[in-house]
Amino acid sequence: MTAELATDVVTWEIVRPGTMVVTMDRGPANALGIPLLDGLQSACDAAEAAGDIKVMVIRSAIDGFFAAGADIKHLGTINAESFTAYGNQMRAANDRIESASFISIAAVDGLALGGGMELAMACTFRVGGAQARYGLPEVNIGLIPGAGGTQRLPRLVGRGKALDIILTARQVPAAEAAEIGLVDRSTDGDVLEAALALADEFAGASLPAQLAGIRSVDAAYDLPFSEGALVELEQEQGLFEHGEAAEGIDAFITKRKPDFA
Repeated sequence: MTAELATDVVTWEIVRPGTMVVTMDRGPANALGIPLLDGLQSACDAAEAAGDIKVMVIRSAIDGFFAAGADIKHLGTINAESFTAYGNQMRAANDRIESASFISIAAVDGLALGGGMELAMACTFRVGGAQARYGLPEVNIGLIPGAGGTQRLPRLVGRGKALDIILTARQVPAAEAAEIGLVDRSTDGDVLEAALALADEFAGASLPAQLAGIRSVDAAYDLPFSEGALVELEQEQGLFEHGEAAEGIDAFITKRKPDFA
């Protein structure tokens, strides 16, 4: 293990080459206040500065919680202008993780509610433990999910299930989350170990190709087929001309392991 760094409520550690574990620890429930949002941004800064991070795993140090959502006490003290600024900070953290130069995995074992579920959905993958529960309870305080929840959830589970979860404000148990595609991997064991095992599955492939795959699949949701297919074409051509395809093809032909960056 190397290079453990910290803000007040977020720590990050490179646990093996190319893999960083980010731990949220803002008691009692990891409410996504400004300190935690700033900490997530700092973790992304550290990952980018390291230059060789392929996978970031985001987890919680607090038993029973991944993240409980927006800081409701903070919401009770601010005006409309500050509400906009706070929402922008939440969206910025999620958008940065979603579009980062690495693969992200949310390791969830406990409650992922409101902004906490939105954070998990912004990650490339979600690994859920047996105690995980997911929900977007904002309608119970007269709001809607405002950090990407209304957009990311239907892309994962479809319109009907998304409306069910958002309008009822119910908590989705672990088994149902796996069944409807809200989580990608489930485990009855240690969720961090399961997330790191998933990270290991990405180790041998080309990161530029993996990121291009993410961009191309995302285009399938955001664009008409013809435009999405053009994104796919541009991504593949770029990999052939400027990516690691030359190394991968030569390694295949010469029957050796590719030496990807």
